[in-house]
Amino acid sequence: MSSTSPPRPIEQQRTRLRSTLTAASHLLLCLDFDGTLAPIVEDPDEAKPLPEHEAALASLASTPAVSTAIVSGRALADVRDRIDGPTTYAGNHGLELSREGSVMVHPAARKRMSRLEAVCATLETVLEPVPNCRIENKRLTGTVHVRSVPPALWPVVRRDTHAVVDRIGGDALEVSGGKRIFEIGPSVPWGKGNAVELIASEMPPGTVSIYIGDDVTDESAFRTVEPDGIGVRVGGDEPSAASCRVDSPAEVATLLCWLESVGVGLLERDEP
Repeated sequence: MSSTSPPRPIEQQRTRLRSTLTAASHLLLCLDFDGTLAPIVEDPDEAKPLPEHEAALASLASTPAVSTAIVSGRALADVRDRIDGPTTYAGNHGLELSREGSVMVHPAARKRMSRLEAVCATLETVLEPVPNCRIENKRLTGTVHVRSVPPALWPVVRRDTHAVVDRIGGDALEVSGGKRIFEIGPSVPWGKGNAVELIASEMPPGTVSIYIGDDVTDESAFRTVEPDGIGVRVGGDEPSAASCRVDSPAEVATLLCWLESVGVGLLERDEP
């Protein structure tokens, strides 16, 4: 699918989903967290997955033919505390990766931590007059949350965030957008798609990848898995590199339960 095409509802893609799994012997299932496993809430600290997500993921993660991964913009330690079961976690948009008991951190991100800390500290002061604006220092990246900020003030937050990053971060840091957030991170060609590609490179032959996410930061991961695998966008029918979509985290739970009850059976069939 072209990145300018709206993804089609998952029910219209069920035949393709079945055929893709039938042609594979192993599934790599990667999921974003906020807006995908956890409904978006006003206070990010209160985000938690639906019970159906946790049960289905635990079952899938225990299946030999399935590998699971959470790929989140949250810090690695944060997202690991919020959901158990997956074999791999990628935090800070893939800049830190935990698998098989070891943690890898992108070297450029590590080198720029002090500059990021200075940016976040300065933004705390600069944006203090903006009601309900929150600055989150995630060690390797930072997030300016505007979900509870009056929309009329979002341009002010955008302007001041860019100004501070340009002044302190220089060419080392950059600002990107998301759902009611501004993300600050190292200016390196690395994102969720790169993390998914790295995870997939260590999967057994015959692996197919499915990625489920809801934000613009997930588009690079959709591009990585499509068209051989399947990208599933959570939310509206905006143009996306994903070929499929579901409407909400509740529908993600429905898809996970289908994978658990039907999809795994397609992978685990006896070969002639």
